[in-house]
Amino acid sequence: MAATNPRYGREQAWQLLTEWTQSESLRKHALAVEACVVACGEQEADRLALEGDARTALLELYSTTALLHDFDYERHPTAEEHPFAGVRELERLGWPEELRTAILGHAQYSGVPRTSHLAKALFACDELAGFLIACALVKPGKSIAEVEARSVRKKMKDKAFARAVHREDIVQGAAELGVDLDAHIAFCIEAMKMRAGELGL
Repeated sequence: MAATNPRYGREQAWQLLTEWTQSESLRKHALAVEACVVACGEQEADRLALEGDARTALLELYSTTALLHDFDYERHPTAEEHPFAGVRELERLGWPEELRTAILGHAQYSGVPRTSHLAKALFACDELAGFLIACALVKPGKSIAEVEARSVRKKMKDKAFARAVHREDIVQGAAELGVDLDAHIAFCIEAMKMRAGELGL
């Protein structure tokens, strides 16, 4: 993997996200997904025994992909346009193909297969991160620290709760990533706890 390219780093991804996305909740969603996806990336970097620039580049790719996965959603919320409009813009700007392919793959209806670990991690963390924020916000202290994997599984059965979240994507995402669902939920809760201040949770 190439050394980090400063033109396509986290700072540039955040700038692009905030330029296209005014909604505070959508920005928080991007940060929550980033927390979980980067944690998956750290595991993958460990598995590949990556060090130095190679490790930094991999983690930056995971970070920027997560931040940008929904960056076009506010302007292009329909299934006809999202994430295709955003990916066209990312291609125009020269963002890496692996990032663009993973972003296309996170939308089930795009028809783009999730073959890379990055694409699987993004899909496995996207809906779940949104669901975990919803679970945290109904706790007395509105804190991710109060959320437990057990209670998340219970909430998943309650169809009226956070009904916009696709439960089947959460289940399928963990399966594609090759991890136990309960373990994945607990893993993402821990990843989000590390960024609780930034997430307002």
